[in-house]
Amino acid sequence: MKKSVLYLALVGAVAMALPSCNKERSESQKPEYISVSTNIGGMSRVTADGEGNQVFEVGDEISVYAWTGDKNAAPAAADRVVDNSINKLETGSKWVATPQMLWKNMVDEHFFIGVYPKDASSVADLTSADYNLNVADQEASDLLIATEFSGKIASDNPVNLTFDHVMAKVKVNLDFRNQWDVVGKVVEKVEFKNVATTAKVNYLTKTVTAGTDRESALAVPMIKKDESFESILIPQSGVNTIVITVKSEGSSKGYTYTRGTDFKFESGKVTTINLIVGRDQIDLGTVKINNWVDGETIEGGEALD
Repeated sequence: MKKSVLYLALVGAVAMALPSCNKERSESQKPEYISVSTNIGGMSRVTADGEGNQVFEVGDEISVYAWTGDKNAAPAAADRVVDNSINKLETGSKWVATPQMLWKNMVDEHFFIGVYPKDASSVADLTSADYNLNVADQEASDLLIATEFSGKIASDNPVNLTFDHVMAKVKVNLDFRNQWDVVGKVVEKVEFKNVATTAKVNYLTKTVTAGTDRESALAVPMIKKDESFESILIPQSGVNTIVITVKSEGSSKGYTYTRGTDFKFESGKVTTINLIVGRDQIDLGTVKINNWVDGETIEGGEALD
C-alpha cells in the first residue's frame, strides 16, 4: 500500500523552550496552540505533481482528532483534546486549523487521527463512522486515514501522520476484436452487479465493513472513451458479474461476464480487469490486483450475451 507522510508541526513555545523540565513544572505551563505545516512526499490520492507523486493541493481539507489516555479507546467528543478540527492547506504549504488546536497539557501522551476528505461534522464513534460511496465524486470517495498512536507529547515536533487508502479501486479495460465496426461502436456503460454502496469505517484500525445495502447495477465512470473505466469501491465480497452495454449499428446490446468466484476488492488495492469483447461474447484477458503498485494476475474466464 502506497503511503505518504504528512508533517503536523505541533509548535508550543513553552514546550520548545523547556524540554528538560520535570513533570510537575511542565504541568504548570499553559498549553500553546497547535499550528500545522506540511512537507508532503508521495501522497496517496488523486492529484499528482509534475513527477507523478500524488499530493495534497491548496484548498484541501483534513479532519484531525486527538485524545489522551488509552490509545485503543477513543473517547466521546466531549472528552477529546481535538475534535474534528478542520485543517485547510493554504498557499505555501501552510495548514490552517479551525478551530485552533491545543495540547491538553505539556506531559500527557496524545494520540492522533487524520481523515481525508474532512468529516462534515464530528464523528461520535471513531470506530464506526458512516461512509457512502459516490461514484460521481471519485476524489471524495477515496477515503484516506492516518493514525499516530506512539504517544506524542508537546515537545515532540513534528508529529508524523501516515495516510493510507482504506477503500478499494477497480479498473476495467476493454479490448475489442477486429470483427467490430470500430467507427460505429460506442460503449454506453460498464456496470457491476450487486455492489455495496454503504459501509462502516473504524478510524482506529483503518478497517471497512461493507453495509447490507446493494446496488443491483453500479455504473463505473469512463476514463478513456470506449476503452477504460475506473472507480473507487467499498472493500467487499459477493460481486462476480460485469455487464458491458455496447451500441453498434443503431442498437444496444449487453454483454455479461460472470466469474466463477467473487472479484477481490480489498482495502488499499487496485483490481484491474482486462476483457476482450467479441461480437458474440466477452473473453476474460487478465485480472490483476494491485496494492496501488504491484499485485497478482488471474487469467481465464468467458462471458456471453
